[in-house]
Amino acid sequence: MPPILSLRHYNHDQIVHSHQHTQLVFGLRGQLDFEMDGRGSRIQQQQLAVVPSETRHACGSASGSRCLILDIPDDNWLQQRLGHHSEPGRRLLEKPAALHLSPAQSQLVGWLAASPVDDPVISEQGAALLLASLAGGCEPVMQSSPLPLAAIHAHVERHLGHPLEVRDLARLAGLSVPRFHARFVSETGMTPMEFVRRRRVQQGRELLIGTRLAVGVIAARVGYASQSAFTAALSREFGMTPRALRRESLDNRG
Repeated sequence: MPPILSLRHYNHDQIVHSHQHTQLVFGLRGQLDFEMDGRGSRIQQQQLAVVPSETRHACGSASGSRCLILDIPDDNWLQQRLGHHSEPGRRLLEKPAALHLSPAQSQLVGWLAASPVDDPVISEQGAALLLASLAGGCEPVMQSSPLPLAAIHAHVERHLGHPLEVRDLARLAGLSVPRFHARFVSETGMTPMEFVRRRRVQQGRELLIGTRLAVGVIAARVGYASQSAFTAALSREFGMTPRALRRESLDNRG
């Protein structure tokens, strides 16, 4: 029987096997592609896979994945460690599933992953605490359609001059803020606010080059509270001040 808690790295080499104990796989970093009973899922941060005993499964990660693994000894261990949580815990572990963690559950997983999980006390008690939390309920990972990125992009473009918050974009997608944030990062490779920041400096640069508007007017039009904040953002992104960008554009035309 392996240790109850362990940290593992997965790569592009696919693993296909089964084991005689139930296993939980918690995503920490990267994406782990899972297949159980002919159903595919992708496990990443704030998600877990439930792998019941004797369930043949395949997993692998094209770009690398780090996971926290919880190997459950047996039903007696569940009963002894979980007490009145043991029955809902058993129901959770009965069927193969991909599940979402709540923010509190995700924080607990992160804390355990940063702890010395080879310490038997931390391993035993940490695993029991995590399972008791999971027994309170988890939301299934659904096979969801892609985010409506075109609508999100259009909304951002229309409102660059106004305060934009992640909750406004999440509402367009019909998702909670944490779920939308995770999905946006997964599908675009950047956070929602990083996308908004990039569009602001890009649009600001286009207005500098293509119009004669004053720098302060452009700054306000793309959502900066002051000309100095706009100048600092352009300098970070392009290594040039607004005046230098304009001068370069004029020189190129000449």
